[in-house]
Formats: sequence, C-alpha cells, structure tokens
Amino acid sequence: MSHGPAARPLIALTARRLGDGRVRGWHSGGIGEREGYLQRVRAAGGWPVLCDPVPIDAPEAEAFVTRFDGVLLTGGPDVEPERYGEAAHPTVYGTDTFVDHFEMALCRAALATNTPMLAICRGVQVLNVALGGSLWQDIATEPGVEPHGRPGVADGEFLHTVDVAAGSQLAAIMRTRSPVVSCHHHQALRRLGDGLTVTAMAVDGTIEAVEVVDRPVIAVQWHPEDTATTDPANQALFDWLCAPR
Repeated sequence: MSHGPAARPLIALTARRLGDGRVRGWHSGGIGEREGYLQRVRAAGGWPVLCDPVPIDAPEAEAFVTRFDGVLLTGGPDVEPERYGEAAHPTVYGTDTFVDHFEMALCRAALATNTPMLAICRGVQVLNVALGGSLWQDIATEPGVEPHGRPGVADGEFLHTVDVAAGSQLAAIMRTRSPVVSCHHHQALRRLGDGLTVTAMAVDGTIEAVEVVDRPVIAVQWHPEDTATTDPANQALFDWLCAPR
C-alpha cells in the first residue's frame, strides 16, 4: 500500500479485549495493548494502529489487511486447544473464541495478500494453529524443558540465547545467529503448521522462531519489545516490519 514518501507506514496491531473493571475509572470494558509494542513500531518509523477484534470473514480480512503496510500479531493469553483438536490442560488460561477467530483470519489474510507480518509470542502460536499446527500446552511439564519465564507476571521474563538458522530471513534481519531474547511463555509450537520452517531453537529444543517460505513473515516465540530499546538486534525486527517495500 502506498502512502507517499512522507507518510509513515501503517502497522495493524492486534489488541486485547479488556473486561469491565480492568481500567480504573472506566464504567465498561475496552480495547488495549501494552505500550512496548507501540513504542517499538514508532521507533521504527511506523504508525501503530490498534485493531478491535471484530467478527470477520476471509474476504473482509483480506480487504482490511491491504489497507495496512504491515501486521503485528502481539502476545497474549492462550489459543483454544480445541482449535488443534485437544482438550485443555489445567494450566491453559484466558482463551477467547472471538479473538482467536479474528487473529487467525488476519493471519491468513496477511499470507494471502503477501502483507509483511511480525508475530510475537502468542502471535507465533496463532500463526502455527492457523496453518494446521499444534501446541505444547504447558512446556514446564515436558521432560528436559526448562521454564521459559512466567507469563503475565511482573519481572517474569527469562533471558536466554537462541540459535538462529544460517541463511534464514531472521539471521539476515537480526545480523546475529546468537541473539539474547526475553521470554515469558508456558506454551510452544509442537506440530508445525503447513509451510512453516523453523529458524531458531532454544538449547532445550523449544522452537523459538519460524518463517513462511516465499512470504514476508517473521514469527518469534520471544518478546523483542522487552529488550529492543537497548538491543539493536531485537529492534531490527520492528525496523524490518516498517521498512519501505
């Protein structure tokens, strides 16, 4: 989508539904997202636009996505296990049929229209499930897998180094094959969705990033917005999303 040389690229960000009482002083719920995502998009020269998760079908989703220069699938609670054919583990939290449907429609639309997309944490899981993959519902219960931080908890991030595949888009963008990343997730990719290629792994075997062949899609299990302020390798992911094409 062209906006002219002086215009900032418009980046669609998936947002969270906030229930009644979540925002102090409001008498009803709302739509919001953590500021870190917006700050990093702005730092990359983009204009972040929060998207209300509304009912949407495939043609509408494609028409919607093409109004933007890029899509950012943000982190958040768990995807419904029923979407990949499993009953929910006791640790599954925050599922929302409505939001899952919207984000998967957005995800498929970005792929269909060749719209650049960066998927973060829940985002990589949404992408995987949208393409027919499945998830480990609680990695801490899997032998040999260490906890990858604590989602939704203050200071719950887990800093560690991941191994990025040589020759991948991710390696070219981050300009390192050993970035230090910040994780706080209890789920991870299990069976890969159609067309996905693994491009980063943790030392314990957890999939940390995937790409889609011949599509401008980067999906990471970690939270680059946590460290991008002081780490150019992680800021580079947002720079890539907002780059002119």
